[in-house]
Amino acid sequence: MNRFAAPIGAFVLLLVAFGIGLTRDPSALPSPFIGKPAPQFALPELHDQKEQVDNSSFSGSPVLVNFWATWCVGCRQEHAFLMRLAKDNVIPIYGINWRDDRAAAIEWLKQLGNPYVKNGFDGVNRTGIDWGVYGAPETFLVDGNGIVIYKHLGPLSDGAWQSEFVPRLLELASGQTP
Repeated sequence: MNRFAAPIGAFVLLLVAFGIGLTRDPSALPSPFIGKPAPQFALPELHDQKEQVDNSSFSGSPVLVNFWATWCVGCRQEHAFLMRLAKDNVIPIYGINWRDDRAAAIEWLKQLGNPYVKNGFDGVNRTGIDWGVYGAPETFLVDGNGIVIYKHLGPLSDGAWQSEFVPRLLELASGQTP
């Protein structure tokens, strides 16, 4: 047997593995919660620590749960789009300020506007871990029964909204399960 056969074979297998990896959508990182109840959580409200944000805060109708932070470049990119959704009253948006400084987050929302109905503060990342958050921003579509319907990685945009969220919201409105 040729002494180069094994290294060449290993190299070909490595090329095939890389080729498969390059064809996958890097933003498609599945959540184990799709089709299951959203993880239970209870966080102090960002602006008023005496208030609490938890799963019961958003029961009854579909909502977005958006994990964000002031240090996150993508969060700044998506903020204007979230403000538009909130202004147009498209869907309630609940924020989870993730691994951040409370004062910086309050100032950030004061300057850029606050699209959130309520905003939980997860400074120690406990809720982020429970929800399987890999990095900000991440947005979850949760139905009125508290079931996670979809997880979006990265900044929300009109294109992502139209292609991923609107069809699922239409299915929910028609009584179908997405």
